[in-house]
Amino acid sequence: MSEKMRIEKDSMGEMQVPEWALWGASTQRARENFPIAHRGVPSEVVHAFGHLKAACAQANADLGKLDKKIAQAIIDAATEVAQGKLDDHFVVDIYQTGSGTSTNMNANEVIAHRATQLHGSAIHPNDHVNMGQSSNDTFPTAMHIAAAVALKSKLTPALQRLHDQLDKQAKQWDDIIKIGRTHLMDATPIRVGQVFSGYTQQAKFALLRAGYALEGMRQNMPIGGTAVGTGINTHPDFGSKVCTVLSQRLDIDFVEAENHREAQAAADCFVQAHACLKTIAVSLSKIANDIRWLGSGPRCGLGELQLPAIQPGSSIMPGKVNPVICESAMQVSCRVIGNDATITTAGLGGVGSLLELNVAMPVMTDAMLESINLLANVANVFVDKLLVGLEVNAERCTGLIEQSLMMCTSLAPEIGYDNAAKLAKQAFNENKTIRELVLEQKLIPEPRLNELLDPRSMTEPGEG
Repeated sequence: MSEKMRIEKDSMGEMQVPEWALWGASTQRARENFPIAHRGVPSEVVHAFGHLKAACAQANADLGKLDKKIAQAIIDAATEVAQGKLDDHFVVDIYQTGSGTSTNMNANEVIAHRATQLHGSAIHPNDHVNMGQSSNDTFPTAMHIAAAVALKSKLTPALQRLHDQLDKQAKQWDDIIKIGRTHLMDATPIRVGQVFSGYTQQAKFALLRAGYALEGMRQNMPIGGTAVGTGINTHPDFGSKVCTVLSQRLDIDFVEAENHREAQAAADCFVQAHACLKTIAVSLSKIANDIRWLGSGPRCGLGELQLPAIQPGSSIMPGKVNPVICESAMQVSCRVIGNDATITTAGLGGVGSLLELNVAMPVMTDAMLESINLLANVANVFVDKLLVGLEVNAERCTGLIEQSLMMCTSLAPEIGYDNAAKLAKQAFNENKTIRELVLEQKLIPEPRLNELLDPRSMTEPGEG
């Protein structure tokens, strides 16, 4: 049975639109023009458009540009968009016009149609919903809104949980001493708590970097610049009033761009914000990789950590368990780093940023939001499925320390570097410990040797 259609018109003529759809002719054209990814812009951007169009209607009403009844109808319909109630009516592919014009018109048409349904007045998508706006300032503004909300509500809480769990384990395991490793080779002792304090600091810096990214998104809002950053066809106070309303709606202090030409012609703040996410991904990859190495085994690897067994690791090897959460986190890191390359390229002059407008905005917002969501989700999983159940094999840690040839490091001030190096080589060749050789050769009295080879003391010189 064929779908019932209706006729809609735009400046280019008539288009057939599904009878049930809230969108109009412009959206239908874009729907047919871009069968690329077969998925629309992220829902976060759609919801951001709802908040933005509501704020624009309020600002226009406050400035005396828009009838208050029409403004309220737009606000009511746009709020439904912001709440996700009309997601099914946003149908333009993510790979569309680089300015996001098609999605802006999708929002204008859906809100106009729904506002007309709610209030009975004939509301026009361009004249009313898009009053004082251009796709060139609304789409990048929606990008900022969506990223700021996701950074605040998703990524920051997830990173805080990661930090708190790592900090808890750093304190819990501070009395357990293990062998350190540099270049994957044995080094001097270090406390497990110290190792995890390093991870804790990485998580703390990750929180700060998420904050830097949020700062870049809440500031430099392009709204008010309209077509080319000059503010043509809008009130000079429009941008600041929209930001005020958005701040009230979303509890984020949005600030109008100081220079609209920069805010629309370039995407530098977006590139910088995602660079912070890339660094967070690098940090997470380091932590995940260390834990999977330290948990390798269980008998033939390092085996200093015991990772929780959450699923079978092999379809052929019975009883095998793999560091799957670590691997998941590291794959997320790969993806985020790839997204950073996308956003950086899309921000380049002559590629995305071209004269008075960046024309690669949809792919930038898609990559940004994917990175935020992936990092937030995997950080939560990392805590719940890995860190909470992680244990230290204290016996293994202690046993490896005594076997380490690098215990000779603390003897160097007493017997000299060259003599200590000779001891290490001899101990390796004869399969003996440093302690055994020193006692055999009576190089250092046993009480003093015990002091020098006390692994705890080796971990404390810098703590003063």
